[in-house]
Amino acid sequence: MKYVIVLGDGMADYPVPSLGGKTPLAIARKPHIDALAPLSEVGRMVTVPNGFAPGSDVANLSVMGYDPSESYSGRSPLEAVSIGIPLKETDVTLRCNLVTLSDEEPYEKKRMIDYSSGEISTEEAAELIAYLKPYFDDAIFRLYAGVSYRHCLVVDHGKAIHEFTPPHDISDLPIHPYLPKGEGSEVFLDLMKRSYELLNNHPVNQKRIAEGKNPANSVWFWGEGTYPKLENFEEKYGLKAGVISAVDLVRGIGLLAGMKVIPVEGINGNYDTNFLGKAEAAAKALEEGLDLVYIHMEGPDECGHHGDVKHKIYSIEQIDDKVVRVLKERLEKIGPYTMLICPDHPTPIVKRTHVSDPVPYLLYRSDRPYPSSATAYDEEEAEKTGIFVERGCDMMSRLIKG
Repeated sequence: MKYVIVLGDGMADYPVPSLGGKTPLAIARKPHIDALAPLSEVGRMVTVPNGFAPGSDVANLSVMGYDPSESYSGRSPLEAVSIGIPLKETDVTLRCNLVTLSDEEPYEKKRMIDYSSGEISTEEAAELIAYLKPYFDDAIFRLYAGVSYRHCLVVDHGKAIHEFTPPHDISDLPIHPYLPKGEGSEVFLDLMKRSYELLNNHPVNQKRIAEGKNPANSVWFWGEGTYPKLENFEEKYGLKAGVISAVDLVRGIGLLAGMKVIPVEGINGNYDTNFLGKAEAAAKALEEGLDLVYIHMEGPDECGHHGDVKHKIYSIEQIDDKVVRVLKERLEKIGPYTMLICPDHPTPIVKRTHVSDPVPYLLYRSDRPYPSSATAYDEEEAEKTGIFVERGCDMMSRLIKG
């Protein structure tokens, strides 16, 4: 038996007025996924336990079969592992976004214009982070470049006692109520202010402005965490597993779990990623001996954050045609397989941020069709079946054991 998890990050949604009160999942043309629904277990599951913020970190840990209450130590350390940052058990890490802030003065009066600086390229971001690094690095702080707008700050012998707000939660809002809080937080605010002074007129940003793009004129810290540890996936579940993702967070979870991180050319964290390449790489890895592959696609989530309903629907349709269709064709030649299709959490268009609501899932087993009442795969059909998994971290065992 081969196993594949197709995860559309933030794919679930609330009814959208412009879609006649339907969700992107309900509107999207996805004949290959919908054809599986009457033959699959379709239901809902909780991926964000009570007491946790609805982030992709907690939710992906759940879907990968890890209880966040036992394994979660913060978002940024998972990303740090993927970037290749050497961490000590005494380190504290912070996610460092390159963001676009408005030009009001002083700094506290600015607004969050864009949490991703217009999806700044990795090359441009690397130049900006390299420019900031001499001003940030000292005996306590170390700044590291990541991918696109996603970077990392490491604090030597730090304390994870501060309150930070994810920038994607405050789009278009004044930043003052959401600045770092807690004992010693002033040092992080000072670094953020200093970054604005340094980046606002940097040549990279002047060029971006001339091209009509958002400048990356400030850093924004969030996702504080401590040294992470995860039980080895193969030892826990008895399967050799791999992970495919364009984002450091999910690759970091995979690395910590001892999974093989499978490279794919042309992938990114948006709707124009190489969907087909991910499917082909997953099928090849399964053909060559892996038992399970976790395919993560960030596109629907990014579109939800930007309120981009058109491309959220497009992302779902690409997942159906370029990923699910191709996987079915390839896996049917190998032998029996089990496929789980789900989001990690909803990212509703109307809210433009994550929510903790249960997510719809579809669990298909090629050698044992399930007589489902579902006629399609979407939020409404999943709720109508009445099937409810209270702990998302139990889904992996459900997937494996049937």
